[in-house]
Amino acid sequence: MREWDAFWLEEDAVGVVEIILILVVLIGLVIIFKSQLVSLVNSILSKITSQSNSI
Repeated sequence: MREWDAFWLEEDAVGVVEIILILVVLIGLVIIFKSQLVSLVNSILSKITSQSNSI
């Protein structure tokens, strides 16, 4: 029974580490591609604005 409890306790720690690593990778990608993301969002918003004015 101790082995089973130890296994579950160990798995919880691994899950936290995985979530932290995923967040670090996502933040890194946002930092690397920041200019492309900003230009994409600006382009989409300008298209929405121009098309909403024609309605």
